[in-house]
Amino acid sequence: MRIRGLGRLRVVAGKIQNRLLPGTLILLYHRVAELPLDPLLLSVTPAHFEEHLQVLSRVTKPLSLRALVRSLPANEVTPHGVVVTFDDGAADNLHNAKPLLERYNIPATVFVATEYSKGEREFWWDELERLLLASPELPESLNLKLNGTSVNWNANDSREQLYQHLGDSLRLLPSAKRFDILGELQEWSGRGATPRQSHRALSHEEIRQLADGGLVEIGAHTVTHPVLSAIPPTQQQKEISESKTQLEQILNQPVVSFAYPYGTREDYTRDSVEIVKQAKFSCACSNFKGVVQPRTSLYELPRFVVRDWDGEEFERHLRGWFRG
Repeated sequence: MRIRGLGRLRVVAGKIQNRLLPGTLILLYHRVAELPLDPLLLSVTPAHFEEHLQVLSRVTKPLSLRALVRSLPANEVTPHGVVVTFDDGAADNLHNAKPLLERYNIPATVFVATEYSKGEREFWWDELERLLLASPELPESLNLKLNGTSVNWNANDSREQLYQHLGDSLRLLPSAKRFDILGELQEWSGRGATPRQSHRALSHEEIRQLADGGLVEIGAHTVTHPVLSAIPPTQQQKEISESKTQLEQILNQPVVSFAYPYGTREDYTRDSVEIVKQAKFSCACSNFKGVVQPRTSLYELPRFVVRDWDGEEFERHLRGWFRG
């Protein structure tokens, strides 16, 4: 029997718990860089990132993801604790973020999608941005077949809307089909396939450099960054397990943490969670809001996405998140 108002009662109870016993927040970053274009709002400037770290040092208790994971089975969570994480594995995580993390002695975990570490191309969403938004000029019209339907665009239409429409469609495609479409767009736009240095993923050597010293942990983020809920369990298993194996070969050490690509509740399934457990990961991070409390699942850890805020605005968000 469904009890009316139960969901609201749970929300209220959660807020009361957060105020009486503040838990730990996991923050989700992607990039630390100055970018001329950032349509998905994934980048934080180095100056703002340093302000964030100053706030964390002053008003929270920074800890590693591994320390948080060790505490949960004992029903212990650090009050006002904060864990810093990054998704995808952009090269600026090493060159811009790590020096600042070292300056403030704040640990972090970087989840790497291993296919991109080969250095042959940008992350697919960045490549789409390069082809559609960063090009000074485009051909007058586009006629593209995508999933059996026609995508038509002309120079009077919005590039941003085309980017959004194609992005929504490409994220659900298998990697090979996605890159086929990007290949057609490369030829159409005349921009070619050469990746920008500003949008590189970490190379194998850079992954090792990032992990060197132990302040930054490397976690797995699948091989090709698919929407796991859009592919069958057998393919999910391959994406999840192979990313772990590949990173362990690069690092010559165990990789025990995982993050679901995209990470909302619609982007992975119960099968995904079970596969992550069977692959011997100790935890998995999602991408929905929530404060980590003693009973939080180790395999669906909530996170808060951080945007390019200055320190004052970041602190306001931080205090609001702790209150629930």
